[in-house]
Amino acid sequence: MSKTILIGSPNSGKSLLFNQLTGLNQKVANFPGITVNIKSGKSTVDPEQVLMDFPGVYSLHAISGEEKISVDAFYAGLKDPEVSSVVCVVDTTRLEKGLIFALQVINACAEHNKPVVIAANMIDVLNSHGMTMDLEGLAAALKVPVAAISAKSGLGLDDLQELITSHRNSPSPYASEINSKDNNIIASDDSIVHRQAQQLAASFGPKGDILINSQTRLDQFFLHSWFGGISFILIMFLLFQSIFTWAAPIMDGVESILQFAASAVLPLLPAGAISDFVSDALFGGIGAFLVFVPQIFILTLVVGILEDSGYLARAAVICHKPLRIFGLTGKSFIPMLSSVACAIPGIYAARTVDSPRKRWLTYLAIPLMPCSARLPVYSLLIAAFIPATGTFGGLVGWQGFAMVSIYLFGILCGLLVTALVSRTSAALQTDLPFVLEMPPYRLPSWKPLLRNAWDRSKHFVTKAGKVIFMVTVVIWVLGYFPNQGADLGQSWLGYMGKIIEPAFAPFGLDWKYGVAILTSFLAREVFVGTLGTLFGIEGGEENIISLVEHIQNSGLPIGAGFALLVFFSIALQCVSTLAVLRRETGSWRLPTQLFVSYSIFAYSAAWLTFVIVQSIAG
Repeated sequence: MSKTILIGSPNSGKSLLFNQLTGLNQKVANFPGITVNIKSGKSTVDPEQVLMDFPGVYSLHAISGEEKISVDAFYAGLKDPEVSSVVCVVDTTRLEKGLIFALQVINACAEHNKPVVIAANMIDVLNSHGMTMDLEGLAAALKVPVAAISAKSGLGLDDLQELITSHRNSPSPYASEINSKDNNIIASDDSIVHRQAQQLAASFGPKGDILINSQTRLDQFFLHSWFGGISFILIMFLLFQSIFTWAAPIMDGVESILQFAASAVLPLLPAGAISDFVSDALFGGIGAFLVFVPQIFILTLVVGILEDSGYLARAAVICHKPLRIFGLTGKSFIPMLSSVACAIPGIYAARTVDSPRKRWLTYLAIPLMPCSARLPVYSLLIAAFIPATGTFGGLVGWQGFAMVSIYLFGILCGLLVTALVSRTSAALQTDLPFVLEMPPYRLPSWKPLLRNAWDRSKHFVTKAGKVIFMVTVVIWVLGYFPNQGADLGQSWLGYMGKIIEPAFAPFGLDWKYGVAILTSFLAREVFVGTLGTLFGIEGGEENIISLVEHIQNSGLPIGAGFALLVFFSIALQCVSTLAVLRRETGSWRLPTQLFVSYSIFAYSAAWLTFVIVQSIAG
C-alpha cells in the first residue's frame, strides 16, 4: 500500500480533486480554512494507492498557528517511507501564485527525495476563455511532470492518475542538486522563488488578463460601499426565505408520507401499549422531527452555493468593518456563518482567525449563531404563531421575515456579547492586520453541492435521531404509565413536570413545555420530538395531526411562543458544542462560563419578551 500526498493552496480545487479521485464526500468550499483535518481515501483507479488530502496553506513558511500545524504535518508525511509521491495542485488561472507554492513543495520534496507531480487545475476555465498555456515547457523547466486537469469536470484525471502511478517511488530529479549552490529551480530563498515563479508564469502561463478583468468588474459591484452592502443583505434574506419557500413542498410530502404510513401501519397493530407507542412515540415524536429535515437540506445547499461561487470571501470583507466595532475581525465571519449549519464546524473553522484574542471572542459568538439544530424549533414555533401570508404581492412571506428576524436576533446577541467583553478587557483590544485572499468567481459544481447537502442532512438525522429516539422512549414511558395514557397529568411525567412548572410559569409555559425544554439540553432539536410525544399521548384517541395544530389548539399565549423563540436563540443547549469547546480551549472553564451565563441571559430575555408581547397583545 503506497500513499500519495495531495497538497495545494486554498481555493486551488484540491479537495474537489480528492473527492474525484477517491469517490469520497469531503466538504468542498471556496474560502480558506474549511479543511482542517487530513482526509485519506483509496483511489478509485488503483486500490493499492491511498490519497491523503492535506489542509490548504499559502506557503510552507507558516505565519499562523493553523498553518504551522499543517506544514509540520506535511513535513512529517514526507518522512513517512510509505509516501511514494506528492501531488501539488496549482490554479492555472492564478499561475504565478500557485507556482510560488509549487516551487516550495518541489524544494521540500527534493530534500526528502520524493517525486512531485503538478496538477494544473481549472484548465477548463482557460479553455472557455480561449486561453492556453505551455504545459510541456513548464514541465521541462520544473523538471517534474505536469498534468492539465479540471477537478470540476473530470477532464485529464486519467492522465494525472497515470502520472502518479508511473512516477511512484521515483527519485526526485533534484536529489543530487539539493546541496548545490548553483542558482537552479529549487532555490530556497524567498525572493528568488518569487522571481522564478514570475518568470515561469510569464513564459509558460496563459496570456491576457480576461479573468482578472472579469473578477475586477464583479468586485466593483459586490465590494462597493453601498451596492455591496445592499446585495449582502438581499442575499442573506433570500437565503433564509428559501428555507421556507423551497423546503415547503418537500416538508408537505414528508408529512403526507408519515400520515399515510401511520394510517397503514396502526390498524395492523393490536390495541394497547404497542399501538400507542408506535402512534405516539414513533409517528408523533420522531415523525415531528423528520418533517423539518428538508429545511436542513435547503440551508446547506444554499450556503454551499455561496461558498463554491467565491462570494463568501467577499462577504467576509464586507463584514470586516462592522465586525471590528464588536471586537471581531472579518475572518470571524467564516466560522460564524459555518455555525449557521452547526456550531461544531464553526468552532473548528475559528482556527483560521490569526489572533488568539479574536479567536477567543469568536468562540463567544459561535454558540449564539442560529444553528441548524435550532431550525426545527424555530420552524415549529413560527408556523404555529406567524400566519403563512405574504406582503408586496406575496414576494415577502411573514414566516420568512420572522425567520430572518430571529436569525438576526441571535447574531446580534453574539455581536453584543463580544463587544461587551472586548471593551471590558484591555488585553482583547489589540488586533492583527486583516488579510484575506479573494478567490475567483466560479460557477458552483452541483454534484458535490447536492451530495454534501444530502450527507449533511443524513448526518443530522442519524446523529440527532439517536438522541431523539432515546429521549422519546423515556418520555413516552414516563407519560404512558401508570394509567396507560388515560390522563397525562396523572402520569409519572406529569408529576415530575409539575415540580418544575413554576420555573417556566413566568413566561406562560405549562409543565409540558418545561419538560421539552429540559430534554432539549441534550440537543435542541429534541424539543420538537418531545412535544410531539407529549401531545401524541394526550390526544392518542384522535387522528394523527400536525404538531403545529396541536400547539395552536393548546391555548399557548402568543407571548409564550415569542419567549420560547428568544430562549432557544440564546441558551447553549448542546452537549457536543460544550465538549468541542473544551477540546479546543484545553479547559472546561470557557464552556462552563458560557453555559451558565447564556442560560441566565436566555431565561431573563425570555421573561422580558413574554411581558412585552403580552402587554401589546392585550
